Amino acid sequence: MTLRTTFVVQPFELHRNRLRPARQEPAQSEFGALKKAEALAGRMPGAVALKVVADDETGELEGVTILGQFGAVPEDFAEGLQGG
Repeated sequence: MTLRTTFVVQPFELHRNRLRPARQEPAQSEFGALKKAEALAGRMPGAVALKVVADDETGELEGVTILGQFGAVPEDFAEGLQGG
């Protein structure tokens, strides 16, 4: 089992007065994810920088960590990452 760490930014957009996820954006590093999330939150309601650790062979998630939140983020977003 080989674990791979990737960094992504999850921006949010308003749709019918509710926050919903927009298209995820990849980042090269933890610092890059934080800077990109902060920049996107300036143009969108909010964004979250994430560190994702998954099995490189099976794609099974080992863990997701919120590195930073900027702007408006759904209240239940963190709970959804933990599976409930």
